This record gives sequence, C-alpha cells and structure tokens, in this order.
Amino acid sequence: MSVAFRRDSDEEHKEPRFEIPIPVGPNLVTPRGLKQIEARVLELEAQVAAEEQDEAKLEEAKRDMRYWRTRLATAQLAPQASQDEIGFGSRVRFRHNDHVREIAIVGDDEADPSTGRIAFSAPLARAMMGAGVGEHVDFAGKAEAIEILEIARYD
Repeated sequence: MSVAFRRDSDEEHKEPRFEIPIPVGPNLVTPRGLKQIEARVLELEAQVAAEEQDEAKLEEAKRDMRYWRTRLATAQLAPQASQDEIGFGSRVRFRHNDHVREIAIVGDDEADPSTGRIAFSAPLARAMMGAGVGEHVDFAGKAEAIEILEIARYD
C-alpha cells in the first residue's frame, strides 16, 4: 500500500487551535471589569468540570479558561478617574459631527462599543485622554473634531 493512502489518525489533519491573543500593554480594569473577569473564570471552571462527553467543547473551554485566568492574574485595578480630565474610567459626553454621544473608557476585556464602552487603547479614547470640559480635540485627521461636553466617573 502506498504511503499516500495510509492515515495514522485524524488529528494530523485538523486545523491548529491557537491560544486567544492577549492584548498588548497593561491589563487595566475598572471594578466592574474585574468582577466580570472573575465571573467568567468561575463560569468556565464549572463548564470544564461538567463537560464529560464532547472533547472539542472541553478543549475550547480549557483554552478560554487559560485566557481568562491570565487576564485575572494580570488585572490591575486602575485608580479612580478624575472628573476634571478624561482618563481611564471616565464617562464622557461629547459632540462629534453635530451628534452628541456618551462613552465610557474601560479595559480591553470590558469594552463593548455597542453599549458605549470603549477600550482605553481605542483611537477615540486615546484622542480624548487628558482633555477637559469645553476643550476641542483632534480626531481622525481633523483638527478640533470633538468637543468635550461633560466628564464623570464610570462606575
């Protein structure tokens, strides 16, 4: 029999499963973000303990658990944000292109743009960092594209 027709196992033909990439930089979190990470770790630990039948689901849960345990171990609770200057943990109301929006600047794992939470590493957040109420900041190559209307702490 030719070597071309011999197959030792199905494992050698599967796509490799890589680890979930860890975002670059410090793992800053809000108190809410830290609670979310802790809850996710507990949820995955329970899922791994309960999974008995499906090997693929078990491996997927273990992979996710490695990511979230790493994020929990490296989490750094950020100092409370100032209400005078935009920073990590700020809730910001601003005007951009004649539209008023509100966002909260949070950690990478807590970010959910659809609910108004953006990561501190996002271009919009980076553009606003350090600005105060009434200031205009440059964004997307446009001078004074954003007007800061209000700053509060995100809880």
